[in-house]
Amino acid sequence: MEIKIFKVNPIQVNCYLLWDSTREAVLIDCGAWQPYERDSIKEFLAHYSLTLKHYLCTHLHFDHIFGNAYIEETFGVKAEASNADWQWAETIAERVARFGLRYDEKIPPLGRVLNDGDEVKFGNQTIKVISVPGHSPGSLAYYIPEQKVLFSGDALFCGSIGRTDFPDSNHALLISSIREKLLTLPEDTVVYPGHDRATTIENEKKYNMFLR
Repeated sequence: MEIKIFKVNPIQVNCYLLWDSTREAVLIDCGAWQPYERDSIKEFLAHYSLTLKHYLCTHLHFDHIFGNAYIEETFGVKAEASNADWQWAETIAERVARFGLRYDEKIPPLGRVLNDGDEVKFGNQTIKVISVPGHSPGSLAYYIPEQKVLFSGDALFCGSIGRTDFPDSNHALLISSIREKLLTLPEDTVVYPGHDRATTIENEKKYNMFLR
């Protein structure tokens, strides 16, 4: 399986594109805001003759969903996520304005609503859905056991964890979610977070001070 990372929008979200030898692909967290960011994703898919089968969101905070309408309009693929964060999508313009930004698109309704334990298949791959609430009520992580990779969204970072100062965040819940759902995965699992650089489960068990 191949992984391409697009760094998008002013908050530098990691948008991940996954594909395998079948040329079927999955996109995770398309926070692409500027036209050139969106064009780069479209051009990459076209250049490598990839067919987008699924579009997954780890959660629905605005910086991770700027491109949702674009993906649906361009590829006919609806976002799949938990609906527990839907209030963020409904009020995206207001929330973005608080950061001095402007966003005029309406976020389309979700396609498939994902829950803990669900599976998403593409090509020869199976993605397992893991619920990790705390940063947001609907935060999900996506795990591919055969590839030993985890896409953790804003739950777990290299040496850090997601913010829990939002009204619907819960610090204790996030810590327990990470400890019970993520740190129990094989230590050689590579963790691809929503921002910043990749890490491993082993590294976070040893060195993440927030999880001591």
